[in-house]
Amino acid sequence: MAHASDAFELPSIVRFLLNFSAIETSETLQSASSSPPPIDQSNPLIRELIAQLRFSKRFIVFYNVVLLVIFFAVAISYWGGRWRQWSKTKGNARRLERGRLLSENDTLSEEVAEDKEDIRNTSGSSSASSSTLGGISSPPVQTKGGSINDEETPLIGSSTSIVLSRSGIRAAHIIKSWLQYQPAPIPIINKTLPSNQTSLAILAFVGLNIFFLFYHIPPKMVMIAVVADRASLLFVVNLPLLYLFAAKNQPIRSLTGYSYESLNIVHRRLGELLCLLAVIHFTGFMAVWYVLIRPREPSLVDFLLKKIIVLGIGAFIAYETLYFTSLGSFRQVWYELFLALHVLLQVAALAFLFFHHHQSRLYVGIALAIFIMDRVIYRLFFRTAIFDAELLTYPDYETVGVKVTIPDRSFKYRLLSSIFGTKSITSGWLPTQHIFLNVPTLEPTAQHILQSHPFTIASRAPLSSTSESFANQPHTLELVVRAQSGFSRTLLHHAQRHQHVKVRLDGPYGSQRARHTLEGSDYVIIVAGGSGIAVTWPLTWSLLDKAEDVESAQQQRSHPKAKKILFVWVAQQRQHWSWVPEPGLDSFRMEKDVTVCITDPTSESGRPDLRRIISDWVLQLGSVEISKQQKFGVVSSGPDGMNRTVRNLSSEMVACGWNVNVEVEKFGW
Repeated sequence: MAHASDAFELPSIVRFLLNFSAIETSETLQSASSSPPPIDQSNPLIRELIAQLRFSKRFIVFYNVVLLVIFFAVAISYWGGRWRQWSKTKGNARRLERGRLLSENDTLSEEVAEDKEDIRNTSGSSSASSSTLGGISSPPVQTKGGSINDEETPLIGSSTSIVLSRSGIRAAHIIKSWLQYQPAPIPIINKTLPSNQTSLAILAFVGLNIFFLFYHIPPKMVMIAVVADRASLLFVVNLPLLYLFAAKNQPIRSLTGYSYESLNIVHRRLGELLCLLAVIHFTGFMAVWYVLIRPREPSLVDFLLKKIIVLGIGAFIAYETLYFTSLGSFRQVWYELFLALHVLLQVAALAFLFFHHHQSRLYVGIALAIFIMDRVIYRLFFRTAIFDAELLTYPDYETVGVKVTIPDRSFKYRLLSSIFGTKSITSGWLPTQHIFLNVPTLEPTAQHILQSHPFTIASRAPLSSTSESFANQPHTLELVVRAQSGFSRTLLHHAQRHQHVKVRLDGPYGSQRARHTLEGSDYVIIVAGGSGIAVTWPLTWSLLDKAEDVESAQQQRSHPKAKKILFVWVAQQRQHWSWVPEPGLDSFRMEKDVTVCITDPTSESGRPDLRRIISDWVLQLGSVEISKQQKFGVVSSGPDGMNRTVRNLSSEMVACGWNVNVEVEKFGW
């Protein structure tokens, strides 16, 4: 606590702090304190305050270093996993090729044996070698006799159909299971929570900020000013990260595999953290005024009307308003207003912050550069294209289909756009990717001309978007738009009156972690709920499509098709089945390694027992032991409750010793 004898000096200290918190030299100190009373540097309390402010400025640099270390650690982990997956699949491909060659040698030996009986034994020996190699790539699987009728049968029960030794369960399985587990929603407010892994990462990030906020600050009243100043420093150093996580065009996806929609939850939590830091900064200086300044200068109005305070309050109001208008309850009711305010308030907040204090200008400049590069340069000039679209209304009269024919572009154009990161939809797309749809002719035109809404591409992805074969033919892009309110409802009304419309497509965007997970798995479980079929339909096709050109053939050899696939679709209404063409479903059913399960509509039969469906399929894989090295890849896309069920079922499998990786395709939390 500050002593009474120090009170005379404190107002001048605070005035100095407000204007020149970045203290470098004693000359700067003297020039900053032109108004009486003068600052007495001989006072120990003043010297301690100045030392703390200087330390904060040096200490905050290490925060950026820590973030860079974490970022590169995640990138190394991601690419290390990709390399191991690539090495494994290449090894399997080599073994398959070796087995094929040995099999050909066996056939040749048998032909020779017909004329040369003295080499028949050699031929038989070669045949045995071929069987062994064939078993490496495709182990024998027997169908389990009987059925499971007990609703309470656990996923991994005591049945001898699957031999799973409990002694093989290690602590790593328990930890991975807990990390994959998704807790129930928060009661009363019904707030959906992410997986424990995501929550732990976010808590660690918040803890890092708490550490940098309070480290090395002694518990003295005058140090309120230091805490307030440290909060402002943390705010500005986190600002570029906030804009980077929200940017559609950024390097994080290429380096870590996480696209902006996967990072949306981190973006939101970081925004909440910045709002809290702004509150600490604002209330801290208000406390400084009340405790330290008010006894000598009681006018609060004079304090608040200082230029630096006015600009700070402007930035504070802009960011806090930005937060409250970003809440889910606001977005769901006034989504279009949310989009407009999100852009306008960001620009206003950055302007206020830039002039509020000189220390913030570098970080504001970086954040602004990210915003301009993403929103203006990339999204308007490189990633956007205009097409004629066909509109159709599905039988439920609540869903709009948007079909766009993507014309062919030269192979050279596609290759260059991929290299320089300016790839637009004209260069093709990949499964699970989405685009931003803009229909400028919708009425009222002034409202929709600048609005873009994200929709997952529901059509099969081209076999190879960077190959010459892709450039030789057009491809059809399809979107499934469920009418809610605002833009989607207006588009439905327009589709009921018109069959064609001009559209602007921005994209494609999206992570490929789900596809990579399934490609590296031996057994695949894909679950869709409602419009989540727009994600799982192209994803399943990507596992089944055969290469048509040389490049795709090479990829097919290095990424062999999954052995078994379970495809589950839970639709709300029977009319929703029309979202997927029947011939495509028939093609799925004809695949011997694909099990298709389309449940009765939930509006007629209620929610299906997904645990039972998946458990039965896993148990019926065979009566022999499935190798612990073999992987299960699980992808779920649908309502929160369904995603949680699938994720936690995968968590149970991991706890029982299975090698299961799960990906949930969902935009934020």
